[in-house]
Amino acid sequence: MDVPHRRYNPLTGEWVLVSAGRTDRPWQGSTEAPSAVGRSEYDPDCYLCPGNERAGGATNPHYPDTFVFSNDFAALRPDVAHHEVADGLLRAESEPGTCRVICYSPRHDLDLASMPTEGIRTVIDLWAAQTEELSADYRWVQVFENRGAAMGASNPHPHGQIWAGTALPDEPRKEDAGQFAHHSGTGSPLLLDYLAQELGGERVVSANDTWAALVPYWAVWPFELLVVPRRHVRWMPDTTGDERDDLARLLGEVLESYDSLFDHPFPYSMGWHGAPAPASDHGHWQLHAHFYPPLLRSATVRKHMVGYELLAEVQRDLTAEEAAARLRDLAGAG
Repeated sequence: MDVPHRRYNPLTGEWVLVSAGRTDRPWQGSTEAPSAVGRSEYDPDCYLCPGNERAGGATNPHYPDTFVFSNDFAALRPDVAHHEVADGLLRAESEPGTCRVICYSPRHDLDLASMPTEGIRTVIDLWAAQTEELSADYRWVQVFENRGAAMGASNPHPHGQIWAGTALPDEPRKEDAGQFAHHSGTGSPLLLDYLAQELGGERVVSANDTWAALVPYWAVWPFELLVVPRRHVRWMPDTTGDERDDLARLLGEVLESYDSLFDHPFPYSMGWHGAPAPASDHGHWQLHAHFYPPLLRSATVRKHMVGYELLAEVQRDLTAEEAAARLRDLAGAG
């Protein structure tokens, strides 16, 4: 559809306005300097490199592959007592939780896009182990990564984060409701039915025997990606060894296509959504990852969520089909 139109997101129940062709308009707005490249393997001033002192005073071990520690400046703390406030329309509740930092590699100059497949696989194993461990105490475990200064990353060392809390946050709460409604009506997971409709189509960027990466029909960000296993998997701990191997290869492909798009390290926010704890009670859930990159036209021009997007409804200028075609060609799947 090449006229302005709205697309529905069945995961969240929200809509996105698609205005194809607006990327051709003259651009005189702000641009952002791309992230610096050419890092060394070790930075003596980096608080995430092995053996270095962190900002909170602790010293990192000389870790050989991955390393996890509790965030020195955590947004959530486990020692928070239960407390509620209810005063008419004013409500609040305490939120116990924990925040951890995951160092992907001891090498300062690597990230997921440049790591070998076996290194990515080690990170995937860590995601699964941390999710399972924290789900014993917390309802929601959010694995995520902010890559690049444009997405607020405070340190270029390859790392991600895990925040775990007792409440179900807004985004997974909407996805829980959408998946439950679909499963109740059809008996099958929403994202598996969606994937069956999309496989082999124009929005798929890369796929293998057990995973697929695609620009979702309802994508908001210009080069947004959805990564989904091809069988019913509720959460990361349920993935098999073969599935984790395939996921490592697929992530390497799509991240390489990101970096090749504008010939520069591609900033993004990425996160995994799996069933809340206990996962066995959520058969309507399908594990998936979201990649939300902000770049629109080049390494320096990004999409801003302002004006209409903040006050009315999210809007995109590049169709999902156009974005997928560009990424697919770079991933070697075209």
